[in-house]
Amino acid sequence: MPDIVLVVDMLRGFAEKGHPLYCGETAREIIPNIEKLIEREIKKGSTIIFIADSHAPDDPEFKIFGPHCIEGTAESEIIPELKKFHGKMIAKKRYSAFHGTRLAEELERLDPGKIIVCGVCTDICVMHTVADARNRDLPVEVPEDCVASFDPDAHKWALAHMEKVLGAKITRRRGTDDTI
Repeated sequence: MPDIVLVVDMLRGFAEKGHPLYCGETAREIIPNIEKLIEREIKKGSTIIFIADSHAPDDPEFKIFGPHCIEGTAESEIIPELKKFHGKMIAKKRYSAFHGTRLAEELERLDPGKIIVCGVCTDICVMHTVADARNRDLPVEVPEDCVASFDPDAHKWALAHMEKVLGAKITRRRGTDDTI
């Protein structure tokens, strides 16, 4: 049974300077780790699914976070470093990749062994996606070195919450492949 890698919001609007919700250098630092994760998982036969924030110009979410990743703009594009990987694309309008998308149906069809979730922001879209996956009784793994947030305290809290409350497996790596 192959696994599924959900690459959440590794978009220009979150991972490149000059955009309103740029997550900072921590988002840049995880890019090589995500590249290695994807390469390793492709070799294992896993499916890669890119989850992309893609909002209408008048999205109600903008009352909280301001306009960002408006559909059809450069901000809503996958970062160039990850475009080289073949994967499915699912656009989302809310924090969870499950809300209002076809992700649940896609996962049911693929019947994965587990879901591996990486990307940004750990405490927002990553955590809400993990929560919805766990609420569907799917096994979830979150590689700690493949998630980031603009808020270091919220990042740490979200990792602990996903592990202790949601039951996701948080993997901690030394070097490239060693799990602690």
